[in-house]
Amino acid sequence: MKLVNEKRAPGVPGAEAEARLRSLVRSASIEATPRQILAAEDLQELLPKGTCVYVPFLPKGQFGDTLAACRHLLDIGMQPIPHVPARMAQSREQLRDWLVQLDESRVDRLLLIAGDSDSVAGPFPDTLAVLESGLLAQFRFHGIGVAAHPDGHPMADRATLTQALGIKREYARTTDTRLWVVTQFTFDANVVIDWLQSLGNILEEVPVDIGLAGPTRVKTLIAYAAQCGVGASARAMLRRPGSARLLRAWTPDTMVRTLVQYCLDNPDTLLRGIHLFPFGGLRQSAQWIQEHSGSIEDQRGQFHESSVQ
Repeated sequence: MKLVNEKRAPGVPGAEAEARLRSLVRSASIEATPRQILAAEDLQELLPKGTCVYVPFLPKGQFGDTLAACRHLLDIGMQPIPHVPARMAQSREQLRDWLVQLDESRVDRLLLIAGDSDSVAGPFPDTLAVLESGLLAQFRFHGIGVAAHPDGHPMADRATLTQALGIKREYARTTDTRLWVVTQFTFDANVVIDWLQSLGNILEEVPVDIGLAGPTRVKTLIAYAAQCGVGASARAMLRRPGSARLLRAWTPDTMVRTLVQYCLDNPDTLLRGIHLFPFGGLRQSAQWIQEHSGSIEDQRGQFHESSVQ
């Protein structure tokens, strides 16, 4: 029977949103410290095969720890993406040595960041200095990721950050480098959407992965937010109706659903993926991925009911 005054049959938008959500979560990347990676004996059971796992080079850590974690991830069928912090390289020779070791270990992509250290150990105060050095062009890494900050950055205004992204995009174009952007976590989908729309044509076709905090206590998130410069969206989250409930626990569910709807409404968006920061623990975030990627039938049914109401 033909529906009158209906462009689409009821239920189709919800089904489309569900399929997009499951696809987005199934391909999500995740961050894990070298210690978490090497200590998790069942990591290949927790995460889908081929998952991109970002491996931070911690301020008090050793590059050897990051390298060992990357090699282990390759051995179990995961895709390691090590952080390479510009400010922690004590010399051009040391940075080149790090890149050589990654290349020899079959690590074919990396995330280039300035680093969390307030001090600069050597000749690279930021990522632009690394790009200008020409070192990365000596290697044929499959891709290079760079960071972005939709919620702002304590050391730079939005215009400066956007300009830097444009310079990195130009570098990728002139060197034929596959570039992508992964953002710092935020708690507000509208902040992400406003930031994406503010970019204009700066990134052109460069894909963007949006950083999200994995499920954990809000109290824990507030502490991390203060350290990472995302206090504005944290304060906004606490001002929302129902914030007393949020004080007990946080999950990225609502934010992901909002971003999914944005993708459906804006098919040309640069938003191509999500990246989880597992502040509540690697296992808890991995379970969230399992539950929301369609691998658990009960969870799939629950989301379908909520999406068509």
